[in-house]
Amino acid sequence: MDIRAAVVEASNRPMVIRSLTIEPPRAGEILVRLVATGVCHTDATMWQQGVPVPLPVVLGHEGAGIVEQVGDGVTDIRPGDPVVMSYNSCGSCPTCCSDHSSYCHEFFPRNFFGTRPDGSAALATSDGSPVFANIFGQSSFATHAICHARNTVVVPEGFDLRIAGPLGCGILTGAGAVMNALQVRPGQSVVVLGAGSVGLSAIMAAKAVGATTIVAVDLNPERLALAAELGATLTIDGRTDDPVARVLETVPGGVDHALDCTGLPAVIQQGIAMLGVRGTCGIVGAAAPGTLFQADVSHVMSGGRTIRGIVEGDADPKRFIPQLIALHQAGRFPFDRLIRFYPFDAINDAFHDSESGVAIKPVLLFE
Repeated sequence: MDIRAAVVEASNRPMVIRSLTIEPPRAGEILVRLVATGVCHTDATMWQQGVPVPLPVVLGHEGAGIVEQVGDGVTDIRPGDPVVMSYNSCGSCPTCCSDHSSYCHEFFPRNFFGTRPDGSAALATSDGSPVFANIFGQSSFATHAICHARNTVVVPEGFDLRIAGPLGCGILTGAGAVMNALQVRPGQSVVVLGAGSVGLSAIMAAKAVGATTIVAVDLNPERLALAAELGATLTIDGRTDDPVARVLETVPGGVDHALDCTGLPAVIQQGIAMLGVRGTCGIVGAAAPGTLFQADVSHVMSGGRTIRGIVEGDADPKRFIPQLIALHQAGRFPFDRLIRFYPFDAINDAFHDSESGVAIKPVLLFE
């Protein structure tokens, strides 16, 4: 069938809306008609080849829509189901089998290589030339996407699909880092470094689980103000304050948890320096391969402190996304406050606003 998709043809040029053809779903695959798709910083990184992806390619990995067709073997998802698409995984490696699919041994091939495992692509131009897709098992910057039974989550009937897409990656990553990876408990202290969509999701999650000291650090006063509205008990402007000193004034023994959402070595080092005894610093901010940070070995060792990487919030999407929806419906996780809508044809404007800080979480609408 014919679809419309935003194609990256070169890293230094805007995306272009093209008419493409899409194959019917194969065994284990699902065809989804998109209602909305979130714009994520990882998409910009792939576009600019910070994470190399083949070109031409259709990006997009926070899609939400309605199932139109299912392939052979798909039994728990049916045409007409409202769904969110998340990251893809193999389902058979040791980490997938131990319920840690965000560390799938095939994570990069299944999410960044732009083809199915057999090397094929579901998209093509009108003359039959292949266009790379299957990014995060979906490539949802398009009116329709082929995804997989493993990375497709049915959401409750009536839930607003216009806001649902970011649950598949950005919102899931921030909230999951707090709830799954760091396992923040009631009464604990948390510092979130970087108040973008991931960081603000972490702040909302920290409030939802009962953390009593929640610190937001950022350079943008408007985002710090929103962080305070969403649950931060202290905000620190990194342009004018020393975050480590301010945190240790507030929590003299150091905090239980720090979460870096920037990927910047200097900020990661601040997070480690803020930790109390047996505290943990989680890193969700992406950085280029080879990026290094320093840590005081004595500080880390003597206090039993932990530094750990976190991918996709340690979340199993099929279990965690319904939990986040339930929290939202209960009024305890208002992630919709982060969203700004754009028509699909304005995709380049959405990316510009995201990078400039005008929008926290742009979402493209396909109506």
